[in-house]
Amino acid sequence: MAANGTLEYDVKVSALLPAAGQPMPNGERPRWSPLSHTLIHGPTEAALVDPPITVAQTAAVGDWVAAHGRRLAYIYITHWHADHWLGTSELVARFPGTVVYASPATVRRITESTPGGVPAGLWETLFPGQLPATPIPLLAQPVPDGGFTVDGHPLVPVEAGHSDTDDTTVLHAPSIGLVAAGDVVYNNVHQYLAETPNGGFDGWHRALDIVESLRPAAVVAGHKDAARPDAPATIAETRRYLDDGARLLAPGPTRPEFFAATLAAYPDRVNPFTVWLNATRLLSA
Repeated sequence: MAANGTLEYDVKVSALLPAAGQPMPNGERPRWSPLSHTLIHGPTEAALVDPPITVAQTAAVGDWVAAHGRRLAYIYITHWHADHWLGTSELVARFPGTVVYASPATVRRITESTPGGVPAGLWETLFPGQLPATPIPLLAQPVPDGGFTVDGHPLVPVEAGHSDTDDTTVLHAPSIGLVAAGDVVYNNVHQYLAETPNGGFDGWHRALDIVESLRPAAVVAGHKDAARPDAPATIAETRRYLDDGARLLAPGPTRPEFFAATLAAYPDRVNPFTVWLNATRLLSA
């Protein structure tokens, strides 16, 4: 298919979301990290990368998509973590005919993590009464080899391996030099390190190598400080955080020690709750 016009992209960030739970050592209440939603669009069609969590967030994203005046042809899910796809069914109901794609591994992991179409209890515990109605139908289908097109322009899924979980991907729009990076790249938001044992730090560095090899002009991080640009420099910033996280974990600190040391090293990064999640899941006390 011949390309029709040029592609553009826009990003909407779902803000920090209050979550149920006990206060952290610094006294703050838990909140979920801001989520990035990338709309890649041509003159007539659009593709959305990574829907949000709650019904309210999803309605706001739907309004934003509708305001662009393009047909939502595709939704692409970068990886299986539920904060990147729970709102999918709500969007498909609002925009009938939208095709949902993910890598085969992501489709498999979503299926395994939602037996009977019901998300893990963690999500309802964190956000009681805010999730889309369950059971959630498995809407994602394996993405075709070579990807898909928006107004004739290719969008290419790229396997990245391990980032903050296994089997992650990014979506590359070569014609505009864009990488919608999911959770391979973070942009001034504390990184989820709980799945880094047993080679995860090295695997995440390899994933960043893959993004870097695409020579992107813009990189949209899955968790993004809305005040920051989508700069390729976030790749190096993500690397530095990984190295500092590994260094701070190496002596085997207590949970409060690791929490305090990470916040001291990165006082301006968004959402300390992720640091506390890392501490509780990686350290015994």
